[in-house]
Amino acid sequence: MTEFIHPALLFILGALAIPFLSGPIRKVYLVLIPLLALLAVVAMQQGNYGATQFLGQEILIAKVDKLSIVFATVFAIMALIGTVYALHLPRAGQHVAAFVYVGGALGVVFAGDYLTLYMFWETMAFASAYLAFAQGGRQAINAGFRYLMVHVTGGVVLLGGIVLHGLSAGSLLFGPIGAMDAGNYLILAGFLLNAAVPPLNAWLTDAYPEATVTGAVFLSAFTTKTAVYVLARAFPGTELLIWLGTAMALYGVIYAVLENDCRRLLAYHIVSQVGYMVAGIGIGTEMAVNGATSHAFAHILYKSLLFMGAGAVIYVTGRRKLTELGGLYKTMPVTVALYMIGAFAISAFPFFSGFVTKSMVIAAAGADHRALVVLALTMASSGTFLHTGLKLPYYMFFGTDRKLEAREPPMNMIVAMGMAAVLCIAIGIFPQPLYALLPYPVDFEPYTGAHVTESLGLLMFTALGFVLLLRALDPENTISLDTDWIYRKGARVFMWIAERPLARYEQAVSNVSETAALPLLHAAARAGLRIDLVRVDAVVNGVARSVLRGGGALRRLQTGVVSHYALAMMVGIIAATVVFATVWR
Repeated sequence: MTEFIHPALLFILGALAIPFLSGPIRKVYLVLIPLLALLAVVAMQQGNYGATQFLGQEILIAKVDKLSIVFATVFAIMALIGTVYALHLPRAGQHVAAFVYVGGALGVVFAGDYLTLYMFWETMAFASAYLAFAQGGRQAINAGFRYLMVHVTGGVVLLGGIVLHGLSAGSLLFGPIGAMDAGNYLILAGFLLNAAVPPLNAWLTDAYPEATVTGAVFLSAFTTKTAVYVLARAFPGTELLIWLGTAMALYGVIYAVLENDCRRLLAYHIVSQVGYMVAGIGIGTEMAVNGATSHAFAHILYKSLLFMGAGAVIYVTGRRKLTELGGLYKTMPVTVALYMIGAFAISAFPFFSGFVTKSMVIAAAGADHRALVVLALTMASSGTFLHTGLKLPYYMFFGTDRKLEAREPPMNMIVAMGMAAVLCIAIGIFPQPLYALLPYPVDFEPYTGAHVTESLGLLMFTALGFVLLLRALDPENTISLDTDWIYRKGARVFMWIAERPLARYEQAVSNVSETAALPLLHAAARAGLRIDLVRVDAVVNGVARSVLRGGGALRRLQTGVVSHYALAMMVGIIAATVVFATVWR
């Protein structure tokens, strides 16, 4: 592997030194690691690296092709932007967790076998959970535990699928999956959980708003897009993904209508935007996979910009609910301008990145004669602009002036937002460099008269609807119930059963065993030791005499055997109850 430097190792091993550095040296070091990783990705050649054998299975540490390179490129860019955004943090913990998290994502992207993929997959789960725990407070810690619980469960499902797949296919190499069987369905379920496909989505909208200001930026970029990558690698052309992705696109937009928390609203739009990617992978044509891949690239940049803008507001005001914000355009004009670039990008305005990527997915659906999918994705695009591009910035930056004391955030946060904003505009104006990275040759022209006219018409009518229905869109200080309600309430019911009926039953059985059964067994054992030898002789002689004397004695012997058998059964039941009570305790 001398000609290949694994960027995941740069982050994971690089994280070890962070706690021992401080001041300007730490800041330089933090920026240097993602820069080196980006250079390593740009310089790497396609091929297989690190092939070996483990327990009779072929292990491939790194498989480099165009699909892995495009995801690794944007992951390295995002790591650099996120690191700059977090440079002001005085403590090392979040930096270490973020680096290990990024390293896990890059490890998945290059994994050539399922064992390597699983190792990095679980690394991501545990490292990212810290970014929620680090916020502190009851809400954040509870959300972090739920996040970890869901992802550990998903990891177990994925591992089960990997084992079954290995037994069925005879190989653990990671690539396109053919016929679906039980193992492959489990693998798909594990991937869909990380992609936040409803009803497996609530972990995202529960945990991301509770994470630290900087941690949420990293969370918005890596977990779901890593899931998009593995779906594109293993399940392109899977019909189920088309409808799951389409439902996601609408689901996220509908729930965003109800949200008052600015980061929760943005989190629901992650669900919606990932829906475009999942649907494109499900369609499975070259244009659709290109569209899903390019949209993942653009989404990482503009969604991180949106989370950075919202995070800047939270950082300087301590408020995150739209009903508590307003009038900040006066004191945070740079943040407003940079946020709006991200809003235009996610809304697919011409000359912004979303326009040249999202439209490729919709065009691929049209080329595949899926009119219903085209209609649903177009409706979702309108809803995205309504909430992320209009509602959220209006109530957060404009609207009623709450007279909040605010200022621009630290310069490193402004610089990071500026880096993401420049890329959002550059990709929108010059899409060809991004198209050249995609896994298949691109034959798509986004800037046609019809496409620009249709997009602007949709966006302008959405803006008109927002102005006319502004009062109806006023945020309310309420909580929206999502699918996490099921396992939250289910867990409470389970704990009530465990703490009340089962605990009381266990106590009752324990009391009976200690006061009645155990003394009886001890007494029977002591009596049996004294009389066993005498009874053996008596029983043997009695059997012999009964056989000689005939039927009457034989019947008396049968009666004695039955009575002893009944006694033995009773003792056995008591003993089993005692054992059960002891084990249960």
